[in-house]
Amino acid sequence: MDGTPHELLHRPLFSRVPLDQRNAASRISAYIYGNVLILAALIPVAPSVEHVGILIVLGTAVSTFVAHAFAESVGQSVRQGGAVPAAPRWANLRDSLPILTSAVLPCAILAAAAFGWLQPRTAQILAEVVMLVRIAGIVFVIRRLQGRSPDRSTLIGAVLLGCAATTVVAVKIALTH
Repeated sequence: MDGTPHELLHRPLFSRVPLDQRNAASRISAYIYGNVLILAALIPVAPSVEHVGILIVLGTAVSTFVAHAFAESVGQSVRQGGAVPAAPRWANLRDSLPILTSAVLPCAILAAAAFGWLQPRTAQILAEVVMLVRIAGIVFVIRRLQGRSPDRSTLIGAVLLGCAATTVVAVKIALTH
């Protein structure tokens, strides 16, 4: 992927230029990873009027993004056998952005509770459900990237992916909390 750092980080969201398979796979991986870790951070939060968990979600997103970008940078240097030029480093950073964006919707929902528009527990459950739907919904995106129309198997795949994500989150919570 060529271009300036500005072009790499600020491409139009709905660009007509399709992503190459490597970039699409990297972004989907980061998207799933970010959503799973945000969900795992949300579940153990004990919501209250004073504490709705926004800082926990933001902290999880930012720290995961930094760790992922760092790991990708080190991995890229191994793949290239030395120092990585700036353009691939910016591209890796761009491919990691879905980790950060995974926090936007749950933070907005939790903010609704902080403003008193939702009960804290309702907001937390809604944020958790939204995260599961986001993870499961990626199956539809993958089908589109493959140039295939969604069908019954897409819906079944989404349900199975949601179940698998729930299992991964349950294991993470059991082992870390």
